[in-house]
Amino acid sequence: MDGRNPCGSGGTLHFETAPLKIVRAEKQFMTDNFGIQYLDCVSNVAHVGHCHPHVVAAGKNQMATLVSAQGFMNDALTKYVKQLVNKLPDILSICYLVNSGSEANDLALRLARAYTNRKDVVVFDDAYHGNLGNLIDISPKMFKQMPQGKKEFVHVIPCPDTYRGLYREDDLRAAEKYVKEAERIIHQASRSNRKIACFVSESIVVNCGVIVPPRNYFRLLYNLIHEIGGVCIADEVQTGLGRTGEYFWAFEHYGVIPDIVCIGKPLGNGHPMGAVITTREIADSLGEYYSTFGGNPVACAIGMAVLDVIENEKLVQSAKAVGKTLLENLQQLKLNHRIIGDVRGFGLCIGVEIVEHKTSRKPATALAQTIIYKLKEEHHILVQVQGPSRNVISITPPMCFTQTNARSLFNALDAVLTSLAHSNTEGVIDIASNVLVPHPRSVLSMEDLENMSEELEEPEAKKARTSYDDID
Repeated sequence: MDGRNPCGSGGTLHFETAPLKIVRAEKQFMTDNFGIQYLDCVSNVAHVGHCHPHVVAAGKNQMATLVSAQGFMNDALTKYVKQLVNKLPDILSICYLVNSGSEANDLALRLARAYTNRKDVVVFDDAYHGNLGNLIDISPKMFKQMPQGKKEFVHVIPCPDTYRGLYREDDLRAAEKYVKEAERIIHQASRSNRKIACFVSESIVVNCGVIVPPRNYFRLLYNLIHEIGGVCIADEVQTGLGRTGEYFWAFEHYGVIPDIVCIGKPLGNGHPMGAVITTREIADSLGEYYSTFGGNPVACAIGMAVLDVIENEKLVQSAKAVGKTLLENLQQLKLNHRIIGDVRGFGLCIGVEIVEHKTSRKPATALAQTIIYKLKEEHHILVQVQGPSRNVISITPPMCFTQTNARSLFNALDAVLTSLAHSNTEGVIDIASNVLVPHPRSVLSMEDLENMSEELEEPEAKKARTSYDDID
């Protein structure tokens, strides 16, 4: 082995230069093959917590009873769809179950095009919506790196980033101005005889750096899209099922109702699931649709268990309370450290923008990398970076994340930033030059990990707890 990721040349690992080999997980904690336990602030896939006993039992029991593809009557399917659709506005009444967020976004695109009889799509700059071919075409984050570049049916509008974008946080008309920019681009398309089928966006734009659009932005832009005969698709793959606190869906923070809602990874708590919910009118335009394993009995049993846990453990309310505390503490941290340029988000979907200096707002990519490695190595806390410059630390932990966990993260980040401000030793970045120097020697390569794992036996696993009863 040469230490490179064996999962294909395009695959990536968290902490690429010192990857973790995770062998088990429980609640908001992950344990590696050396028995080191990490506080997980990354895994929004494990929505209600890693290996939640209720979810595990539901999947296990159903798998022991019946596993089948579509084509047979299935009470679990009807029950689950009803339970999921009841979480959405009444007009969104038709649900398709699929196997991933990418498949959901692909089907949403197909629905929009069938309904409008148009092809063109409006997306945010640097957006990402999945890894299927149709979705790569509408994901600037991806097609910018590819030889074919942007296709003529894709229209890229500025991401409404009020920290780094065209219009900033001190502009009271930022929302209107960003929508004007979108209107200008859409009108250019119209003059070229391009008609818009849909606008696709995350409600909080996680992949662009956890961007929180101005409050009335989506209302104005949705109105514009509807006026020209298009439909609006909300990509809730990363933000749905209560992650943003207070509401079950992130789009609700903006007082809008999308025409199509797409959901992915949170639905199955690690089991491959996705869903598309839309109106009867839009659904009727599609014709026949079939997914071999979408809505299979095991997926439905797991999906119902996830919704039960969210309700029974009051995880939406918890995300609001814990997120409020974390956001307030991080805002205080911003005042104390000049390399934190911005803190933003809702609930348990938060971004911390790392910059060379508050005044310049220049992204500090290498510095952000150093911070996440030091959090991992010194404090056993896992976070990741997002955004075009990879300088925004994103915090999207399992929903069972507690007030105690939030304090641990805050204190650890404070300690790391303080050490960086006062030290320039091995493993620390030179803040003035934003040059990354080698990480601490405790950071191991893939080859080191493989060699050591052959010599060391995995520590005995802790017994799984039977409930998640310590939500703050």
